[in-house]
Amino acid sequence: MEGAVSDTVLETTDGASGDAGWYLPHPLGFQVSLASFLLLEILLGCGSNLTVLGLYCAQPGLVDSVSTVVTMNLHVLDTLVCLVCAPLTGAVLLLPPEHHGPLLCCFHEACVTFGSVATAANVLVVSLDRYDISVRPGRRALTPSRVTLLLAAVWLLSLLGFLLPFLELELLDGPGPALCRSGPEPPAEPATCYHLLLQIPAFAAAGAVTLLTYARVLRALDTRPRSRRRKHRTRRKAAAPGEAQRPVQAAPALPPQPVRVQASVSAIVALRRAVRRHRDRRERQKRVFRMSLVIVSTFLVCWAPISSANLLLLCLGPSPLLLQLRLCFLALAYGTTVFHPLLYAFARQALRAALRSRLKKRAVSALQVDPAPGGTVIHNSWVEPPKGRRARPAGSEGAQRGLTRGLKE
Repeated sequence: MEGAVSDTVLETTDGASGDAGWYLPHPLGFQVSLASFLLLEILLGCGSNLTVLGLYCAQPGLVDSVSTVVTMNLHVLDTLVCLVCAPLTGAVLLLPPEHHGPLLCCFHEACVTFGSVATAANVLVVSLDRYDISVRPGRRALTPSRVTLLLAAVWLLSLLGFLLPFLELELLDGPGPALCRSGPEPPAEPATCYHLLLQIPAFAAAGAVTLLTYARVLRALDTRPRSRRRKHRTRRKAAAPGEAQRPVQAAPALPPQPVRVQASVSAIVALRRAVRRHRDRRERQKRVFRMSLVIVSTFLVCWAPISSANLLLLCLGPSPLLLQLRLCFLALAYGTTVFHPLLYAFARQALRAALRSRLKKRAVSALQVDPAPGGTVIHNSWVEPPKGRRARPAGSEGAQRGLTRGLKE
């Protein structure tokens, strides 16, 4: 009798249990930590990429080459990823499963496919541009017209990746992608995961081309001085037999002492210049090697886990553990939106100088603003004279006397 009463209390009006369909999609700690990480990436990514784009738009002189156009395209893509893709991943993470409709799941998978394919393609284009400008700067293959066509092809491929989940939903007549369903036992539906087949080859191609191009760049920087030395040695060897066939002439008279001293001084100056050029070349090689290592490792570390998770989902089918890992790897992949401005934009000396001048102008304008009638005045020790000393006007008699005395001396 008591069991019947308790069953009646727990049942709802439609005969279903009150707690049967309500559960958290993921553990609470997992949701809070991952949502905080996504929010931090959104703030940092949007701030840095919008700052870079604002500097490029405010000073058109910074857009002075094809390389700058390519990096600007990458920053535009990163801004879209921060504003669209990352918030959708946060919504899929926090919303309960009953609110995961087919449209939301398809739109999330479309944005993820768009972001992954577009990022891989843009990184590939940037790597090709670095190779082109480093190996053959005199006769570049990436002209402005070719770069325009290449970037148009990149955006068309990215748009195809965005439309692919919707095409799967329409053509296959399925219930939608099973990758958003975080219930206890999500159904394994490999037919709705075909869009993953576009993400994995895109990452593999971009990673391979990036490794090859930066390896060729380092090899070109390392072998260019050696090739010059070899040419110089071959010229000397070719000139040696001709010198041996010439008749031996009498030794010239010894030059006077001042000429010998001048020759030794010029040899020392030439030696110092050669040592300085060699040191600068080695420093440039080290700097390029460090930057190449950081760029390649950042792309591989951020996008290799999500590509591995996609491959496992295609082979094994969706599971709760794999879906949680995929969300974590997606948040890690969005980290490239924070690293790209640091690696490609703020590494430029011209952009750093423009940002520094902007900040200095704002600081000076803030110091020169007249204080409000009732506001507080901040005293700066490096602007105002110390206490006990009276400020001397710029046109005072003492200053004029000092100036005239200095001119007379």
